[in-house]
Amino acid sequence: MAAPIVGLAQFGPRTPEQDSLIARQQRKSQADHRAMMATLNIKELRPGPSGNPQAPNAANADESKATTYTSLPDPLTLKNGKKITTANEWWQKRRPEIVEDFDREIYGRMPANTPKVTWEVVSTKDTVDGSYPVMLKQLLGRVDNSAYPAIKVNIELTLATPANASGPVPVMMSYGFRFPAGPRSAGLRPPQPPTSTTAPAASSWQQQLLAKGWGYAIIYPTSYQADNGAGLTEGIIGLVNKGQPRKPDDWGALRAWAWGASRALDYFETDKAVDAKQVGIEGLSRYGKAAVVTMAYEPRFAIGFIGSSGEGGVKIHRRTFGEQVENVASSAEYHWMAGNFIKYAGPLTPNDLPVDAHELVALCAPRPVFISSGSPTVEGQWVDAKGMFLGGAHAGPVYELLGKKGLGTTEFPSIETALVKGDIAFRQHSGGHTTGPNWPTFLEYADRYIKAPKSR
Repeated sequence: MAAPIVGLAQFGPRTPEQDSLIARQQRKSQADHRAMMATLNIKELRPGPSGNPQAPNAANADESKATTYTSLPDPLTLKNGKKITTANEWWQKRRPEIVEDFDREIYGRMPANTPKVTWEVVSTKDTVDGSYPVMLKQLLGRVDNSAYPAIKVNIELTLATPANASGPVPVMMSYGFRFPAGPRSAGLRPPQPPTSTTAPAASSWQQQLLAKGWGYAIIYPTSYQADNGAGLTEGIIGLVNKGQPRKPDDWGALRAWAWGASRALDYFETDKAVDAKQVGIEGLSRYGKAAVVTMAYEPRFAIGFIGSSGEGGVKIHRRTFGEQVENVASSAEYHWMAGNFIKYAGPLTPNDLPVDAHELVALCAPRPVFISSGSPTVEGQWVDAKGMFLGGAHAGPVYELLGKKGLGTTEFPSIETALVKGDIAFRQHSGGHTTGPNWPTFLEYADRYIKAPKSR
């Protein structure tokens, strides 16, 4: 049974053409999902709970019923049972084991050879963002499709850097939503477009970055991999597979989106306006999931700002609270993950997962990661703020092994309490499904790690 679907009505009226397109995408996604289930010899899946608190099968929001698991995988214990005690053992032995489990069972394997991307500066413009003079570039990454010309893939990217910078600047890159969007799972209000913010400051997140002498970039993931199962034979995944369906351990959309972010970083390394060693990644909701996957797999990113990533992100999979593994394994969301992930909604359970979300955060070590969530009354309980906090807290031992600091506590803090003294940070703001109110706190935290040149 698929997870509940909320259509484009959340974003405004839909046209008949949009309705027809969504219906075709859903049918194709469901057919591909059934085919993957058949490949895995799975006859039936457990349905996920509803994101509607009034529904008979509403997702659990009672903390006393959340901990149905008794233990989590130990990121510092090898599969042979031996504890690791040195940084070298982490890098050489334990980390590769964890990566292999995530590759095979959770996010899928990125192909060993992916097509070359050639970047083109489509336009440049001297303009102003608020009161800040910027050089605005529109870029297109053309993906080599000579191996399979039937599928064309381009990566769309916007880059803005301060016009008065005295040298290369740090950049925060955000995964950008496009509105109206396609179908999405129930349980959350629509995310705000990246150009808006409910931050206490009057300025947008972009302007807050420019005020510090940083630049910003927005990459549009759906330009190179669709956010639905119907697109798995298209985009970069379809191009590499030459239009054929995925194998069970092939990459899903989250890893494909992260691949695109890495290719953007390739471009930044060639742009004299950008300090490519000081580029961070930010994302909200499904793109919060993509942001932490990007941090985990791409060591060149210097810092991560992970917004309301929920299930499939930094939320503990085993927690029975909010969105569940069964929701993500449904035909509505399975495309984010490897096909093998479906197994954990039947016949296996989340407790059978060889890894959990705290180990995804651990793969980001020793680099700084800021985990963001909204208010349980405004954003809702679907993303499981405490589950995300615990994903950060239980990554602490790896950070400490590498000479860094974790969150420093396993006690869930009260709302608007910033835990920012360690290299893993957490704050639950009082707003909705947005990172907006946490941008000022994130930027203050980031000052410890990222330094911009002085303006001319």
